[in-house]
Amino acid sequence: MQDLTSRKLTWKQYLVVASLLFGLFFGAGNLIFPLHLGQLAGAHWGTAAVGFLVTGVLLPLLSVLAVAVTRAEGVYDIGRPLGAGFALVFMVLIHATIGPLFGTPRTATVSFTVGVAPFLPKQYTTVALLVFSALFFLAAFAFSYRENNILANVGKVLNPVFLALLFLVFVVAFANPLGNPAAAPVTTAYAHDALSNGFLEGYNTMDALAGLAFGVTVVTAVRSMGQRRASDVSRVVAKSGVLAVSAIAVIYLLLIVLGAMSLGQFKVSADGGVAFTQLVNAYAGAFGQVVLAFLLTVTCLTTAVGLVAAFAQDFHKHFPKVSYHTWLALSCLASFLTANFGLDQIIAWSTPMLMFLYPLAMVLILLSVTSPLFHRDGVVYLFVVLFTVVPALGDMVVAFPAVVSQSHFGLTVAAWRSHMPLAAMGLSWLVPALVGTVVGLLFHWFRRQRATSPQTDLD
Repeated sequence: MQDLTSRKLTWKQYLVVASLLFGLFFGAGNLIFPLHLGQLAGAHWGTAAVGFLVTGVLLPLLSVLAVAVTRAEGVYDIGRPLGAGFALVFMVLIHATIGPLFGTPRTATVSFTVGVAPFLPKQYTTVALLVFSALFFLAAFAFSYRENNILANVGKVLNPVFLALLFLVFVVAFANPLGNPAAAPVTTAYAHDALSNGFLEGYNTMDALAGLAFGVTVVTAVRSMGQRRASDVSRVVAKSGVLAVSAIAVIYLLLIVLGAMSLGQFKVSADGGVAFTQLVNAYAGAFGQVVLAFLLTVTCLTTAVGLVAAFAQDFHKHFPKVSYHTWLALSCLASFLTANFGLDQIIAWSTPMLMFLYPLAMVLILLSVTSPLFHRDGVVYLFVVLFTVVPALGDMVVAFPAVVSQSHFGLTVAAWRSHMPLAAMGLSWLVPALVGTVVGLLFHWFRRQRATSPQTDLD
């Protein structure tokens, strides 16, 4: 029984886990979306923030809890109740999205857009991004190839410095506000649907997907601290997670308010990267921009190293005929190519994929967290996912850029989707998912009843 006894953790150990969770979820990209949300929502920033915090803060915490509750060894195990085929496809889609298609290239484009582009003439931006992203992913490949901890250790020093600089920006900005957030103009989309649009904007953080992919790292760290029972692991993750996401929530709220305040001097920017550049220049000038560029690039590079390494490790595990180093090279090359489409294009094309993946991730996360209640019965998973996937595909098609969404196919899907409840809010999957949950639980209950009912003796 000694092996099943969990050692009581100190508050410092809880802080270590909380710090790990914070580093897992908060990257440089997380700066730009809440800031841009504040500009879009204007005076309705409070309502929009509530929706954003659900998908940007609460859901990532639940994703790590899902890994802890199910004792998963990775994102593959989260989808395993629906069969090996579904689990493999789900794993590939998650890693491709947070990896070389969107998430990893964004680490280069955010650091370039915010840190480097402001110093360059516009006509040189394309060539500069090509050179910058090539050097960026060569560095990411080198550090990941050698499995060297130097960059991670540097990140442990520079991330706190970066956050201290961000705190300084907050102090200066709130002491000298550019405008009144309560009087800020509201964009059309946020005039009546601020809550749902804030909810959808939280998808862009990709943190719920990252939580599924990296949650096992946190769970493994907790187990290494002497936590044996699954219930104890979940408890430690939950307590530490509350600390971590509370800090992230505070930063998000301050950034959202800062974005709304910035409308007193600036117009709504094309993206949060431009908005952050404008704010830093307004308060700290060129020197502040230089310091920010350096810290932001190192922070983004640290994140990129983690993403490309996780991609290569997981793909090598499931496709072992291809070596880790080959997967690593493919991930870096694909990320480099995608990065050169630019930040705006990456966001535009990642949104449809997130509109499809996030509903699936959400229902799988909630099913995993509550799975002890229905013994992780695959039939419950089947009905919930089946009822979710079709409307989620509709949301994805409608969210594509005009080349797809305004095509004959896109308009046909939009016409069908318009009859779904909550479709106008981008949540056409929600009601079907609830219906699927009820149907799945009824099937589970009837099967349990049949299995436990006494057999009639006909002799």
